[in-house]
Amino acid sequence: MRKIFASNRRHLLAAATLLALTPAVWAQDAWPSKPVKIVVPFAPGGTTDILARAMAPELTKAFGQPFVVDNRGGAGGNVGADIVAKSPADGYTLLMGTVGTHGINKALYAKLPYEPQKDFAPITLVAGVPNVMVMNADRARALNINSVADFIKYARANPGKLNMASSGNGTSIHLAGELFKSMTGIFMTHIPYRGSGPALMDMVGGNMDVMFDNLPSSMPLIKSGKLKAFAVTSSQRSTALPDIPTVEEAGKLKGFEASSWFGLLAPAGTPPDIVNRIQQEVAKSLGTQAIKEKLQAQGAIPGGMSPQEFTRFIDAEHKKWAAVVKASGAKVD
Repeated sequence: MRKIFASNRRHLLAAATLLALTPAVWAQDAWPSKPVKIVVPFAPGGTTDILARAMAPELTKAFGQPFVVDNRGGAGGNVGADIVAKSPADGYTLLMGTVGTHGINKALYAKLPYEPQKDFAPITLVAGVPNVMVMNADRARALNINSVADFIKYARANPGKLNMASSGNGTSIHLAGELFKSMTGIFMTHIPYRGSGPALMDMVGGNMDVMFDNLPSSMPLIKSGKLKAFAVTSSQRSTALPDIPTVEEAGKLKGFEASSWFGLLAPAGTPPDIVNRIQQEVAKSLGTQAIKEKLQAQGAIPGGMSPQEFTRFIDAEHKKWAAVVKASGAKVD
């Protein structure tokens, strides 16, 4: 009888110990038990939105819960980024961050409502893309502007007569334009929008003249002939538009480079196992031929780096873009 009692007692103690040690593990293993929100800090239709909507169904399939895109545009991405920074660190709210929200804005804005490097847990880089200098095709024909050189010549002769659209203050689209203005000595009126989507609508409608847009969102309009592409802002030509020169080549602007990137982040303090699981599934999706071809056709280069690599990448981007902001003279209060 004593042996039976001792055996039962040992089993009870073991069970109690297991219960005491594993609630956190059980809670993490249960993730996700409800839909996960991916906040896109810009309006629908831009590259940030395109990439989030490419990843959402892949993550839905992988985890068995809906991953839902939530567009929260405003203030160059700062509104959406701040929402995520202040959300619970439970893995149910993610951010499709950008070079603007996590590389540029800290140097550009006098005050940010969030701290890019401290308030987030980087998950992975989703894609890098060049920007492309585009002009309303009808407007370009009317003004006889057929190249970057023609554009610079016209802008110098007509200061302030050209409007430059962007997806918002502080975005790489804005900064690419500011850098171009600075290096060419021209003046254009900057008109910020709440994302590439609405800016492109006004570009096609003839209300805006030029934009240094992310290539994926402009690609369909370039192919349809509604926008004329003059140059890409990367240091090398894009394989998606191999006949289009770089701004450095076409404008004889040595050192011009202003590309964009997009990546997933969670609020700081999100359990590392959740961060790692999301990174692994994103990397797996980006490695499939279907997703690779889809992104590359739009001029995007698939990412997939580890959380640690992405953290170091963001740190390097802060330093790089602080120098670009200083050189361009751009500032947002």
